[in-house]
Amino acid sequence: MLGSIFQEYSLFEIWGPLWFGLALLIGYLYKKYIIHSPEYDIGPRHLKYFYTGLIMLYILQGSPFSIIADYYLFSALMVQMALTSFVVIPLLIIGLPFRWFKKYAWNHKLRMLIKIAGHPWVTLIIFSSLFTVYFVPSIFNVIHVHTLLLTIYKILLFLYAFFMWWTILSPVPRLNEVGPLARILYVFLASLALMPIGFFFLLVPTAHYPVYQAVAGEIFPAITAVYDQQLAGGILKLIQLSSFCFVMFKIVRTWDWREEDEGYAYNKNDRVVQGIVIRMDDKKD
Repeated sequence: MLGSIFQEYSLFEIWGPLWFGLALLIGYLYKKYIIHSPEYDIGPRHLKYFYTGLIMLYILQGSPFSIIADYYLFSALMVQMALTSFVVIPLLIIGLPFRWFKKYAWNHKLRMLIKIAGHPWVTLIIFSSLFTVYFVPSIFNVIHVHTLLLTIYKILLFLYAFFMWWTILSPVPRLNEVGPLARILYVFLASLALMPIGFFFLLVPTAHYPVYQAVAGEIFPAITAVYDQQLAGGILKLIQLSSFCFVMFKIVRTWDWREEDEGYAYNKNDRVVQGIVIRMDDKKD
């Protein structure tokens, strides 16, 4: 079944050499300028997260899976969009060392641009709006058939997903100045913001996307266009909530550790305040 579908496309379309080349280039630059640089402290954790995110990005956007997502299964498109927005981007951010962000964000001319364009609450509104509006049937059916418009829209969505995760993960705390409690609230509101579009897919009993309606059942005969939409809604909520619940758990754990460390003496003259070790001078009589 899949083999007959892919026969209609060229190798260039199936294997996405542009995405493959982009992934190779990013991987090469990461290895040359970050892994091999004495300036950054890179551990196995960074490598695992970054290269996992990079491989997933190619599989989702450049492999034969992208053909299925673009032309045959709406649920596959949702897998592509949700994994890119809620898994791939945070993996890439976590995979970069703190010193890299500090060099190119905190101590760089981009600092002011990031603070303005990536304002936490504005970013939350823009990302949620972009993601939701993309799937409004009347808008989706126009964007999806215009390659240039679709590319621009996805770049904007990717950019604001990055800014959203920048706030949540806080790789340079002094830049966004959002504390743990505010980040937990931020994640909660982000999950609420996408609930309407998720419930729309789950509850609406009619098909709204002609490009997928026309080929419904070609890959999985039992999946109608309506079932495909409903499956997409379930996939969106599963990936989004799993990602957000995991990061909320990590924020709470980190917060607990910091509070436990408050006032703890590492040496007799050391104290930890707000995660910073302060050395106290000995009192002299």
